[in-house]
Amino acid sequence: MTSRRRLLFGTALLPVAKTLPAATLFAPDEASADTRPGEPARPLDVPYVPTPMKVVDAMLDLAKVTKDDLVYDLGCGDGRIVVRAAQRFGCRGVGVDLDPQRIVEARANAKKAGMAHLTRFEVGDVFDFDIAPATVVTMYLLPGINLQLRPRLLKELKPGTRIVSHDFDMGDWTPERRVDIDHSRIFLWTVPRRS
Repeated sequence: MTSRRRLLFGTALLPVAKTLPAATLFAPDEASADTRPGEPARPLDVPYVPTPMKVVDAMLDLAKVTKDDLVYDLGCGDGRIVVRAAQRFGCRGVGVDLDPQRIVEARANAKKAGMAHLTRFEVGDVFDFDIAPATVVTMYLLPGINLQLRPRLLKELKPGTRIVSHDFDMGDWTPERRVDIDHSRIFLWTVPRRS
């Protein structure tokens, strides 16, 4: 792990860097991030750090996912959140990530889990990807990215859509709930009615 990654995540990185149980479908892989001083953070600047499955389950539970939901994971990595939602609830899901290798892994993981028919994974930028159909949005990005995405989430998602973020909040948008699990923190918001 590079010192830069430690700097970005501090101690929050420690629990997610643990080796996952052999029984899991997913094999974590590290990728370096390339930030440019003075420029706003973009999705490419988010290092790949897999969310532990215990936290994935807690995120889905906090969002109260059901079979009727359409779960979008922004920065989906290896697809574990979307695949797990399909496995547990029988719902459909979409994952988007800038890294083509992550999308290859996500599709392979969905196929291995028998969930390819319920899931879709695409290479794309979370700032351009169509998120309007989602009823649940999950994220494990960075604080600056969350803040940049916030106007899109509020404008483009339907009222009642639940948003769950792992470890990072949305500035002064107060979450409805916050849950601490192991060394992770999960935040929940619901898109309000438009006036």
